[in-house]
Amino acid sequence: MNKMKLSQFNFNLPEELIAEYPSENRDEARLMVVDRATGKIEHKQFKDIIDYIDEGDVLVMNNTKVFPARMYGNKEKTGAKIEVFLLRELNRESLLWDVLVDPARKIRIGNKLYFGDNEELVAEVIDNTTSRGRTLRFLFDGPYEEFKKLITDLGQTPLPKYIKRPVEEQDEERYQTIYAKEEGAVAAPTAGLHFSRQLMKRLELKGAEFAEVTLHVGLGTFRPVEVEDLTKHKMDSEQVIITEACADKVNDAKAKKKKIFAVGTTSMRAVESSVSTDGTLKPYDGWTNKFIFPPYDFSIADALITNFHTPLSTLLMMIAAFGGYELMMDAYQEAIKEKYRFYSYGDAMLII
Repeated sequence: MNKMKLSQFNFNLPEELIAEYPSENRDEARLMVVDRATGKIEHKQFKDIIDYIDEGDVLVMNNTKVFPARMYGNKEKTGAKIEVFLLRELNRESLLWDVLVDPARKIRIGNKLYFGDNEELVAEVIDNTTSRGRTLRFLFDGPYEEFKKLITDLGQTPLPKYIKRPVEEQDEERYQTIYAKEEGAVAAPTAGLHFSRQLMKRLELKGAEFAEVTLHVGLGTFRPVEVEDLTKHKMDSEQVIITEACADKVNDAKAKKKKIFAVGTTSMRAVESSVSTDGTLKPYDGWTNKFIFPPYDFSIADALITNFHTPLSTLLMMIAAFGGYELMMDAYQEAIKEKYRFYSYGDAMLII
């Protein structure tokens, strides 16, 4: 295959196919099943996924938990409303955070921002990191748990910007997988949103195994690729944890010729970031900036469960690497024709 270019990942997506709301029941979103060997495309419901998963197969799920990262504050003196998006905690002792601010041109080093109706929380801007990025120090006297509770209360579920409506109460539950545990993501690992408790129970009864990885999804997930030559694109680093128990479960299943299903592009990136020379998964605790695009040889997963992604996105490039470029672009045209719903709250695809 020749070197792929950014422009090869463009397609025309009608605005009305961007899902503003999740399906009524998690496991009743639509599911497109694409068979890489035959090129066959089937249309199912998500809960039918159980028909493709056998006893002893392993689902690798990302157990990261989204925290309410979007806050609204007011600038001292002018009272201007400022959106602050919490990216990551830099230092727990001194309450330093990496954030994005909007509108950024008004926010300079030394400015103070006030949050909450009674200004319960104050932050000071101590550094500029990028055009929109700032480092904030929160000024709070009290136990860390109280500080954390306060930012959780003041924050909103960070729905992606392409969902144009205001955040509603149901988003707190629905923009989170039911198995989310490790807090640290600013965006949900969306393939996992389709798993309901009932479906998990049925999979368990069928003998499927679950292996949890943690990859804290950062905003880099949505960062546009701005170079035509994909080898020049740099991914933002995201934190990854693969435990020994998870690696053992996956390797054991592989040794028994069972199938490994990566639930979402984040789980796929996590496992592909820590492969030993003999093609097995090894435990890892660190960061990854792995960028997967065609051509790429996958070592761990045999199947991928994923949502429908944006044109020109790194996520689309990964699924093209896994499912085959032509087949995936055809499947996307089919999805548009069949009016599948796209993005975080949209429908799902299983690539086998």
